[in-house]
Amino acid sequence: MIGGIIMILVAVWLYQSALKAKTSNLLIWVAVGTITFFVVQFLLVDVNIYFLESVRSGETSTSYEGVDGADRKNVGGFQGFGGILESLFFELVPPFAGFLAAAVIRVKFITKEAFSVTTLFGGIKELFQGIAQSFRTQEK
Repeated sequence: MIGGIIMILVAVWLYQSALKAKTSNLLIWVAVGTITFFVVQFLLVDVNIYFLESVRSGETSTSYEGVDGADRKNVGGFQGFGGILESLFFELVPPFAGFLAAAVIRVKFITKEAFSVTTLFGGIKELFQGIAQSFRTQEK
């Protein structure tokens, strides 16, 4: 769910950047950046699942398997605060890596600027300002 929301924001960000840069084939580059985001996120989620399954299947406890047809219990891995950090890592890294891949596409092919932290994350402030502006109503 987090990845889907970020994907929508990335698509709007790429569109606004392409409009500002007056890029030819605007929608094609927005689609390429968004698809790149999705593919990177999908691959990293698969890596996360493979890693978690390999760690948890090595445990010989019966608490991992379903009981009376119920879903598996998510015990295994870290417990306590370490488990919270593990869950946050596995949830947030795939969308962030997808965002970075889309940012590279944006800098290299859409805006054609030199690589730097400023250019990779440029335009995000304007994105959120535009979103906030779209919710304001004109008072008469």
